[in-house]
Amino acid sequence: QVQLVESGGGLVQPGGSLRLSCAASGSRLSSYPMYWYRQAPRKERELVAVIATSGVTNYADSVKGRFRVSRDNAKNTVYLQMNSLKLDDTAVYYCRALSQRNDYWGQGTQVTVSS
Repeated sequence: QVQLVESGGGLVQPGGSLRLSCAASGSRLSSYPMYWYRQAPRKERELVAVIATSGVTNYADSVKGRFRVSRDNAKNTVYLQMNSLKLDDTAVYYCRALSQRNDYWGQGTQVTVSS
């Protein structure tokens, strides 16, 4: 069983930055591809970023060039660095650990971009 806890959300002005963390306990994240999703009010949850076990990353077009996902296997933590934030980035952000046999989600952290 894996427990995922996101942190780092908050209120930020447009153009600002935040770094989200997803800390795991119960298992090593190094064996899981890790995903960041977000869900804005009245919208469906969308995939934002992926980092494979190899470290290869992929991003949604809406965040490409602004967000960067990384993982620190020694700390059993995955990060989402968010720069040049826009109003449309406002959402609850979730991390997910997914394998063929298991699917774990964190509880989410709120990111609000507002002037």
